[in-house]
Order: sequence, then structure tokens, then C-alpha cells
Amino acid sequence: MRIIIAGAGDVGFHLASLLSIENIDIVLIDMDQEVLDYAGSHLDVLTVKGNCSSPSILTQAKVKGADLFIAVTTSENTNLIAAILGKKMGAKKTIARIDNREYLTEANRASFEALGVDIMLSPKSLAANEIKRLVGMCAFSDHFEFEDGKLVLVGLILRLDSPILNIPLQEISSLQTDTHLRPIAILRGTQTIIPRGDTILRKNDHVYFITQNKNIEQLETYLGQEKMLIKKIMIVGGESLGAYTAKLLEDEYQVTLVVKDKKRALELAEYLDNTLIIRGDYSNTEMLIGEGLSDMDAFVALTGNSETNIITSLTAKKKGFFKTIAQVENSEYIHLSQEFGISSLINKKLIAASNIFRFVRKGKVEAIANLHGVDAEIIEFNVPQNSKITKKAIKDLAFPRMAFIGGVIRGDESIIPMGDFKINANDKVIVFTLPVAIPKLEKLFK
Repeated sequence: MRIIIAGAGDVGFHLASLLSIENIDIVLIDMDQEVLDYAGSHLDVLTVKGNCSSPSILTQAKVKGADLFIAVTTSENTNLIAAILGKKMGAKKTIARIDNREYLTEANRASFEALGVDIMLSPKSLAANEIKRLVGMCAFSDHFEFEDGKLVLVGLILRLDSPILNIPLQEISSLQTDTHLRPIAILRGTQTIIPRGDTILRKNDHVYFITQNKNIEQLETYLGQEKMLIKKIMIVGGESLGAYTAKLLEDEYQVTLVVKDKKRALELAEYLDNTLIIRGDYSNTEMLIGEGLSDMDAFVALTGNSETNIITSLTAKKKGFFKTIAQVENSEYIHLSQEFGISSLINKKLIAASNIFRFVRKGKVEAIANLHGVDAEIIEFNVPQNSKITKKAIKDLAFPRMAFIGGVIRGDESIIPMGDFKINANDKVIVFTLPVAIPKLEKLFK
């Protein structure tokens, strides 16, 4: 498989790093030689210096016959032109990173597809949708639904009073009656842990569970999570992500958006219908309190500065906010979410890279969940006829040790399978896996 990535910034580099551990030929195009040198010294990739919308550069990168051409530079127009040219010059599939949400309408998608852009992804739109999910499931740090909620993946940071601390997981399982929850991943500092029967959970572990949607409330109660209905939300930051998010939330919640710049505040007043817009310095805590900070249920910091987002979110947390969400540009901050005490940290570039990554996966992949800070994937496979995975019970499969099955969706039924369970063709199987195990998984699910 050969993949060409145009743009070696955060999205392109992260995507290349995910792919470079597999048997894939990767070509990275960028105009900055220093960025390319860094990528070339840290990843197993070929590099080409130049403008990715130049036919001669695309020819040099051998775009003809490429399995996938991905344009993720910071310029929307460059990405669209490069994707169109890439398809015309022989790339089998093209993906373009865009910023304009208008392009994502069904009619406009069809128009761009006719020109040669197979898939368009907006990091800001993807991040805004993730924020909406996190607000909707306020007790959890992460929330992802498979097959319209037949199975649900949720994350939370264990508190000192959690009833499952310091107990081996096998004992916790034996105590459960009808909750049917399964921990599938643990983030401890920067370490990703695959849970086993003898694994013991600790305070501040960031644990991800998979369960049935009907059991979410039981899960909250069982884990001692505080419940609260969010009605009022304050968003700080008038950049495009803040605007996208306010637009997405304003019909369901009472949204207040704090913006520094007067001109931008006036522009947003035209764009937003049901959002209260306040102009002021969001780094001034007293100003925020004066504008109703203490009356809010959730606080979302989406300025362009990661440190500002973290500090203002911590301030909000100290003021008693139930839910705080902060955008961070530096992916290293994601690993520190437990120490920060912020409910959720998001990085729109990592979200975009993870969404693009699903188009690279072999086999019938339905979805890939993005777990912030976890160096692994949650992949939903659609099991084809005669797949190797259907030949034996789970316990008898040569299943990679660095992966395990979290759940199975069979028609309208959702199942948390045990070792004697046998997978059937057309099942949808949710697997947690470290990157090293992915090639073997793909063979099993062929």
C-alpha cells in the first residue's frame, strides 16, 4: 500500500506516525525542509519538498497509482486543488482537510466528489461534534457510540472514593450483576494499559469502559459518578472552533460566548441566533464572574492558546463547575489530563488524524474511536463471510495479546462476549488494540 500525505504539520505528522509502524510506503510532501528533515529522522517515510498543488511535485511523489492521497496542509484551497489534481493524475482515493463547513453539505460534497475529492474532513467541525457529545454525557471524559448507541464507550478518571479502586478486575466482574460493563483501556500517566484479570485500578487512572446504552445510568451509579443535567454553558474564544461549537449547542443549551475582539463579536452576532455574546478579556476571572460564570453548569475553553484554555478551565473547576473542556494544541498535554483535573482535553488535529486513519484500515472497518492520550485504537470491524474470526470460539482464536474484543453487535442485539462466545459473519465486532497488533487483526477479520 502506498499513501501520499501532503502537509507535514500536526495532522500530517501524527497520521504518518500512526502509519509508519505498518508495512505501508509513505511519502510526505511539505514546503518546509526543516519540518521534512524532522519527519524523515523520526519516521520511516520518504519526503518531497515543494508545493503539493504543483503537478510536477505530485509527479515526483509518484501520485499515479497511489492507494490514498491525503491533503492536510493548513490551506484549505491548497488541499482541494491538490486532491483534485491527485485524483486526475491517478490516485485511487483522495482526502482533503477543509475549514469551511458550507462545503460539508450533501450537495457540495457531491460537487467536490465529481471534481475528484472523495472525502472532505473539517477538524473544527469534528472537534465541535465531539464537544457536543462530551457535554451531553457530562459525567464522562469521553463518549463514543457504536451503531447508534447499541454499545457505548465512555471514559472517566477514577476518584479516591471510587468503589473499584485497588481490586483486581476479575473480582470486580464477579461482583457485577446486570451492569455488563467492561474496562477496555487504562491510561496511567503516559502509559496505555490493556486490562487483564489481575489488573488493579488506581486513583487518577483514566479508564475506558464499554457497555450497553441502557446501562449508562447504572454505570454512573456503580462507579460513584456525580450526575447533573447541564443547561447553561460558557464558551471562551471567538475563533472558528468556538463559533462552530456555539452554533452546534445553542438550540439545546443556554450558551454564552466570551470574545475579546469587538469586530469579531459583531461578526458572531450575525452568525449565531440564540447565543449571548459578551466582549471582554476571558483571562480576567472577575470579569467572567461578573458575566455569570458562577451560574454556569459547563465551561468550554476554545481560545487559540492552550495555556489560556487550561488556566481558565482550572479556574472554572475551582469555582465549582461540573464539566470543563479545554482545547489544547500540544498533544503532550493530553497525557496530563488526570493531573490537571479538567474533565476533558481535546485536540482537533488528533481528532482529524484519527478520523482519516479509518480510511487506511484494511478490511470492513465501520468506525474508529478516538481516545485522547491513549496510544491505541478502538476499531469496529464488520465481519465478512468465511472470515477466520468465525471459525472458533474467542478463547480458541490465535488472538493478538496486545488486543482484545470489547463488544459484539449482532443485528439489534448488543453483547459483551466471554471466552466461549463464537463470532458470526455480519457481526460487528469492537476491538481495542495497540498499533503493533493491527496487521494480525486485519488478517483475522478478512
